Amino acid sequence: MTIAVSPLIAPMIDDVMHLMDQGAPYVTTRTASDYWTYATLFSSTCHIARIDGALAGTVIAFRNQDDPDEVYVQDVMVHPAYRRTGVMTALLADVRAPAEQWGCRRLWLTSEPDNRAADAAWTARGFSNVPGDREVDGIQVVSDLKGPGKERAVYELLLA
Repeated sequence: MTIAVSPLIAPMIDDVMHLMDQGAPYVTTRTASDYWTYATLFSSTCHIARIDGALAGTVIAFRNQDDPDEVYVQDVMVHPAYRRTGVMTALLADVRAPAEQWGCRRLWLTSEPDNRAADAAWTARGFSNVPGDREVDGIQVVSDLKGPGKERAVYELLLA
């Protein structure tokens, strides 16, 4: 089984949206217009992974325009049939590579505090749960990070 990672392209939007639908409650499907923007303007950090031609996963990430030393990973979704096959690791490697070429100092992302699978996935890949203003079941959380009442666990991977 070979994992092939490539930039997200507009003809893949419907397939990516269908994949993202499977990520509820933690992954939210965006609009087709949003995915067009990702494919057209952010293709260096928005990728898909295929195994034997089938869509196995996707990552949506962006270089921060206000702080170009960092890349924010918005969504990672792996099709349930391809979990634990290295798809997530391959997708993150294809986000990390340009980030390192650009001289970025970190990749970072957020997760809901109760998403234990995400916590395990991120920490297994070297991400650290950064200190927040409180702790929820052993996870550091930042209150109101994404707006009032939208607390998030923040994870970062420092780059060399």
